[in-house]
Amino acid sequence: MDIRTARTVAELQAAEGLFDGPARADWSERFLAAPGHLMLIAYVDGAPVGMVSGIEMIHPDKGTEMCLYELSVDEGHRRRGLGRALTEALAAEAEARGCYGMWVGVDTDNEAALATYRAAGARDEGVFRMLGWPRP
Repeated sequence: MDIRTARTVAELQAAEGLFDGPARADWSERFLAAPGHLMLIAYVDGAPVGMVSGIEMIHPDKGTEMCLYELSVDEGHRRRGLGRALTEALAAEAEARGCYGMWVGVDTDNEAALATYRAAGARDEGVFRMLGWPRP
């Protein structure tokens, strides 16, 4: 397995099977151009089999932390440590960028995600409620 930072729209589009939908070129370009946005892709035999995306968040009184935005591993490659390796790689990148920490929101019943994040060193900080604003 090889984990690399995605730097081109073509890399994102080649990995779109790991996303919830197609990787649009305009959104991919915007993602890659945005400071603090990061996507790491795991490859096995040259094929993308996993990805993790992170976004740096900065606040005047806290500094910068990394939000693990999304993690995905191809179904045929799950339970082999790829999710843990991607999470650890993002955490290492966050540290290299000077982030004071990293966090992720996860559904409380998503046992696979919880196990992956715990295996990568995450600690439970309690339950929170997520609220959203739907598009009009």
